[in-house]
Amino acid sequence: MTKSGPQDDYAISRLKVAASPLYLRHAEVQRGVALLLLGQSHLLRAIDPELRAAGIGRAHSRMLGHVVRWPGLTMSDLIDLTGTSKQALSRVARDLVARGLVDVTAGAVDKRRREVRPTASGQALSGRIDQALGEAMGRAYSGAGQDAVTGFWHVLEGLVPVQARMQMTRLGKK
Repeated sequence: MTKSGPQDDYAISRLKVAASPLYLRHAEVQRGVALLLLGQSHLLRAIDPELRAAGIGRAHSRMLGHVVRWPGLTMSDLIDLTGTSKQALSRVARDLVARGLVDVTAGAVDKRRREVRPTASGQALSGRIDQALGEAMGRAYSGAGQDAVTGFWHVLEGLVPVQARMQMTRLGKK
């Protein structure tokens, strides 16, 4: 009997079908969409215990993640980045402020702009969420290999419109 670990489990359960040379056909694209949605569902389950303990949901986690990565984002930046409505984003921001995870303040340059920054508690929670996500992604990466990870990143970047990628680059320079 052999000892089984996460990488072995990944190899055993992995679909042994390579992408078809006709990978742009509807059936192949739909297979990719189905795998992406299923993978996302299982990836996000890794953070559910942390979210429950903090009394927040996945939308809160997404906003907190953006704010920790780019402190000082404005509410307008967040709306553009996430595609979330102003009303929905405001509700999530209010919840995060009430739980002491972010602060929303008037902008340093333009007082009309509301800037969002994580608190120490928000950074700590985001760190625990990132740890859980990183462990899950790391298991998948180790089973897939470097070339597959690079290809995966290329596909994900292709899903992000050029304008949003430019905004991310601009935000990274703040």
